[in-house]
Amino acid sequence: MSIEAEALLQEAKESIEAAQNYRSELQQRLRILCARKPVGHASQTREALQRHFQELQTAVSRLMTERLNTLLQEVDNIELDSVSPLDDCQKLIEHGVSTADELLFYECNMTVPSGEAAIRCGINEKEDKLGSFTKKALQIQLDSLPEVPVLVDVPCLSAQLDDSLLHMFRTHVARHGSVASHPPVQIEELVERPGGVLVRWCKVDDDFTPQDYRLQYRRGNSSQYEDAYIGKDTEFLVLHLDPHIDHLFRVCARGEGRTEWSPWSIPQTGYTTLAPHEWLPGVDGYILSSRKNIAMRNDSSPGHGGVLYSNSSTYFCGQTLTFKITAAGQTDKRDSLGVCADNRTDTDSLQRDQAVCISTNGAVFVNGKEMTNQLPAITVGSSVTFDMEVVNLFPVSNNNNPSDGGNFKLRVTIGSGNREVVFDWLLDQVVDSLFFGCSFTHPGWKALVF
Repeated sequence: MSIEAEALLQEAKESIEAAQNYRSELQQRLRILCARKPVGHASQTREALQRHFQELQTAVSRLMTERLNTLLQEVDNIELDSVSPLDDCQKLIEHGVSTADELLFYECNMTVPSGEAAIRCGINEKEDKLGSFTKKALQIQLDSLPEVPVLVDVPCLSAQLDDSLLHMFRTHVARHGSVASHPPVQIEELVERPGGVLVRWCKVDDDFTPQDYRLQYRRGNSSQYEDAYIGKDTEFLVLHLDPHIDHLFRVCARGEGRTEWSPWSIPQTGYTTLAPHEWLPGVDGYILSSRKNIAMRNDSSPGHGGVLYSNSSTYFCGQTLTFKITAAGQTDKRDSLGVCADNRTDTDSLQRDQAVCISTNGAVFVNGKEMTNQLPAITVGSSVTFDMEVVNLFPVSNNNNPSDGGNFKLRVTIGSGNREVVFDWLLDQVVDSLFFGCSFTHPGWKALVF
């Protein structure tokens, strides 16, 4: 094959490879584009709107029916209470009329009142009839008349109705609900942490003033979200997540002066590959929580106690290790919270070689030596953070293999309250991971680690 043919063949191969790569890239972008089309979101939004307003209609209809039944019952009660006395009065009057008729026409088949008949009759009959009539008249109280209720005492039922409710209802309905094309907040970053994921979010709508944020998450194979955080912060560490399991996170916000939440952000998938931080169980003087992330100093050995270490060396440089103090006891100068290269059991404090720590009085110790800089004293609610990064290795062994010996230098930042202390920590050898630990002399202290 000639040189020109080989060149053409090579050019053709390169063109085919470029076309394949181009097509693959376009297909990938097409999949991304299809995933970002609002068809699914629009369908979910329609379903949410229809479901919400159907529920409102049902609830409003139920409330209106209940109110109508209440008013109708009031009408029935008033009618019963007001008509009953009038009926009794009517029966009394009708009885009086009947009694008077019996007196006037007490003889059967008389068309003339018996009193007049007694007056018109002959002399011989008059005395008997007049006596009988008078005797019957005395048996009736002809001067006792029942009292008829005055008009102002008789209830006059009417319904007091106006259009104010309809006007107010129309106004509220016209402003109820909204459809947003973009949520006012979005998840900005997901950072894996031991046994959890740090979620950071931000506001993306300049016209929106948030009052509170709400973070939810769920396992990838679950359909039910659960609340993780509600508050004003723009980041939160979601703990107690199983490693290597996908979790979906979403966030929304509540505008200033509003009661309803904004639309949810686009769900983001995150996971952690790091095992959770745990305290070592079975150490005398300490009680652990079920998840082994909370340690409490008990009174089994008051005044004496060793160091409680982590279950394994789970802290790596580049991470943030946090101790949260949820209960406090009596302080002692030997108390400590910190990080160490090993888990020696021949000491009662982390104020030793190959360790950095902070005491409960705020003093900072590096390899057993107290620094001049000091942090605020540790109390209930205090959070102490440790951040480390590798600076360099020096001097190393002759064959330039760090594992053969030399010094290992870490840049350490300890934060407590609103203050930080930054220093370099020298170790005798290179370590891939570190232990953490605590030591409290007196009972009552409780420390959460994450």
